[in-house]
Amino acid sequence: MSRVLVLDKEQTRAGLDPGRVLDAVAAALVALSRGEVSAPPRIAAVAPAGLLGAMPAYVPGLGLAAKLVSVFATPGASGRSSHRGLVALFDHTDGRPLGLLDAEPITAVRTAASATLSLRTLAPDARRIAVIGTGVQASAQVALLAAVHPALPVTVGARDGGQARALAATHPNAGAATIEQAVRGADAVFCCTGATTPVFPRAWLAEGAHVSSVGGSHGHELDRDVIRDGTLFAEWPGAAAAAPPAGAYELQDVDPQRVTLLGAVLDGRHPGRVDRGGLTVFKSTGHGALDVAAASVVHAWARDQGVGTAVDL
Repeated sequence: MSRVLVLDKEQTRAGLDPGRVLDAVAAALVALSRGEVSAPPRIAAVAPAGLLGAMPAYVPGLGLAAKLVSVFATPGASGRSSHRGLVALFDHTDGRPLGLLDAEPITAVRTAASATLSLRTLAPDARRIAVIGTGVQASAQVALLAAVHPALPVTVGARDGGQARALAATHPNAGAATIEQAVRGADAVFCCTGATTPVFPRAWLAEGAHVSSVGGSHGHELDRDVIRDGTLFAEWPGAAAAAPPAGAYELQDVDPQRVTLLGAVLDGRHPGRVDRGGLTVFKSTGHGALDVAAASVVHAWARDQGVGTAVDL
């Protein structure tokens, strides 16, 4: 038998220290870019209303884990989806299960971390930030920006003005606007929706803008012209080379040679943005290595703080 530490949603969320998660996700992205991660492309069982994905991964120095996550549209809320599931953490030396964590906050925070790292590396001079969406992922993005870049002004853009204002109120320096107003006035745009069709046209983006797209699990979140004009970045090669649900819908017709891995920019092997007036695009598909990174942070915190319930398995 193994003693497995089980954490509920609030305990898992409490262990996701922003700085430590950013550092761990950065390390995972670098390891991905160097080919050091062992992880098969994500697979999924498709049900009538959504999918159940499986994402195992081993990242040297961070650990071994597997995530089971369901992605289902939110009934009655167009463009919204939920990501629920479990992350199981294992000892990489003998295979013992070590922890069982709630996947929803892990997915939200590690995704926001990768998007924030794309901002830091590809648009470090950005001064006006737009977050498009008001769901779980948009909320996680606003919360992380508030934690690590509280002075950067943020505009929450959404179709529902009341929801946009409510989310903006959680940030010390944020306001609300329509999607068009938010995008047109931004140096960097975080697209965090469950949309299946493009959220805004290329024409709304300012010269030299940076776009981070973390949605689009069921279709295209970004306009084709944004992909055509942008210098493209992703977490892993399969973002363009693999079919959905592993790869990105927007990158299916893109030559994989056009896509640079964000980890290669983080460790200095690629310059990142080379044209100040050009458009940069980070297209996230999510990856098991990032779940390993976030889970390792939570598990270490829980052991140190004596949090969670130990069960025998």
